[in-house]
Amino acid sequence: MAVNDTLSARDVMRDAPVIPVIVLHALEHAVPMAQALVAGGIRMLEVTLRTPQALACIEAIARYVPEAVVGAGTVRSAGDAAAAARAGARFAVSPGYTPAVGEACRAQHLALLPGVATGSEIMAAQAGGFDALKFFPALQAGGSAMLKAWAGPFGDVQFCPTGGIHAGNAGEFLALANVACVGGSWLVPADALAQGDWGRITALAREASQLPRG
Repeated sequence: MAVNDTLSARDVMRDAPVIPVIVLHALEHAVPMAQALVAGGIRMLEVTLRTPQALACIEAIARYVPEAVVGAGTVRSAGDAAAAARAGARFAVSPGYTPAVGEACRAQHLALLPGVATGSEIMAAQAGGFDALKFFPALQAGGSAMLKAWAGPFGDVQFCPTGGIHAGNAGEFLALANVACVGGSWLVPADALAQGDWGRITALAREASQLPRG
């Protein structure tokens, strides 16, 4: 898939074993951080809308790191979706699912990974036309055992578990047939950002990009 192709949520999930969950507090970190991740083989970058700088960081990455595919995380409203799209985001990740968020992302041409934690939420997301879902918070909501249980009734759904995932347990999730990728913050540690240790981020990305998938 070329960077400029139209994205689906499954495209986002299949690109690499890990989608980094990124919290940026300083605009000047955005471009070198994105370049470091891309250098390590990770280009689907979820910048969470948890900080005042997030939208400006998305815009900078979209403008100056064309090899990256930047998305917005913590999208909770139609307004979030519109702001993310204006900033240059190409996909959205939400901690939950509402029809309003789903419709807004479609209107903005944003691939959406809606968050689910129960069977009813999966069914609601499927009713909205979504079958590539974020399982969140993964560990607290049942971990790999829950995903195994869902494989029967929801065999047509692919998941990206996020929440409590780290280098030590990512493989347990990636071994599951209904897991396309995982999401985690360990690729962009806060201390590496603060120190401008881009080499460390590249090394973490390279390790993550080589994780085997079932």
